[in-house]
Amino acid sequence: MSEPPLRRSSSAAVNARRWVVKIGSALTTSDGAGLNAASIGDWASQVAEIKKAGHDVVIVTSGAVAEGAVRLGWQERPRALHQLQAAAAVGQMGLVRVWELAFRDHGCIAAQILLTHEDVANRERYLNARSTLWTLLQYGVVPVINENDTVATEEIKLGDNDTLAGLVSNLIDADLMVILTDQQGLMTADPRTHPDAQLIERADLEDPHLIAIAGEGGTWGRGGMRTKVSAARLAARSATSTVIANGRRANVLVDLANGESVGTLLEAPPTKQAARKQWLGSTVHARGILILDAGACRVLRGQGRSLLPVGVLGVEGDFARGELVSCTDSDGREIARGLSNYSAAEVSRIKGLATARVESVLGYSHEPELIHRDNLVLL
Repeated sequence: MSEPPLRRSSSAAVNARRWVVKIGSALTTSDGAGLNAASIGDWASQVAEIKKAGHDVVIVTSGAVAEGAVRLGWQERPRALHQLQAAAAVGQMGLVRVWELAFRDHGCIAAQILLTHEDVANRERYLNARSTLWTLLQYGVVPVINENDTVATEEIKLGDNDTLAGLVSNLIDADLMVILTDQQGLMTADPRTHPDAQLIERADLEDPHLIAIAGEGGTWGRGGMRTKVSAARLAARSATSTVIANGRRANVLVDLANGESVGTLLEAPPTKQAARKQWLGSTVHARGILILDAGACRVLRGQGRSLLPVGVLGVEGDFARGELVSCTDSDGREIARGLSNYSAAEVSRIKGLATARVESVLGYSHEPELIHRDNLVLL
């Protein structure tokens, strides 16, 4: 007899040595009413307990903007970028202080890390962040991570801390990502409008219906269930399973560590991608788009081969050689990402051509492939 879904959910946490725990704004700030120090202290206490059981834990916390808005006397989340940055600067002071004191009460050392998209898009900075996190964990420190909203712009911001948690899971090769929210988990429908909605105890990350049933975020949070499912798929690149659970449930993290069934398990496949391909898949903002014909899409998906100029129908954006581009089919569906061996201007001239003709058109040839398979990741 196959193992029941609830047992699988419990074993995913019990056997996971390295955790990433993401806690959203609605929880850390009591739905925008200011930092909930009591709850943060409780989560810190649970983390200290599961660390004693041999688990490494990284916290990804929201709440800086919401806390800053409260301190500044604003009644709702600002919309203008400069206001968001100002609120983050004010609120980050309180957020990190509360986490530091909470962990200190339980004999744990905490470290603050602020990240932007550029920190993961740049290969050298990505590796530096990875090394720092691994070192902190080696010394028993609890990294407390937030997006650096103070300096992030529309072009470089990660967008939400669910995505950030997925990226961090890739950075540290986490075994488990726990997303604490104000809902029981992933539901069959939005429980705010469908009171008969049922909890999905376990789901396949490849199920196309997951995104369709996921709801949107509230006033203070930027990420609804849709971003949580997307973050789980991102984390799965490093074979990281995800549990989405109610952060207001008493002892939720301890219960997970003890094997109890909590929330929704989104189980990752057992095989992780190579580190370089994890990085490629983790880079949120592509510099341009290559539109591929049906044959190129079929070859990439089915044979794992490199992308050649002959398979490109069109090019969008302005990117340089070596920059990340998105590969889509003719209907605009993204199928892959990779590092282009040619600039946007060059691709515009050689698209649709056989490799043998590239040098005669450009007067030179960088590489026979437009994107080498080692620099290409399927989505």
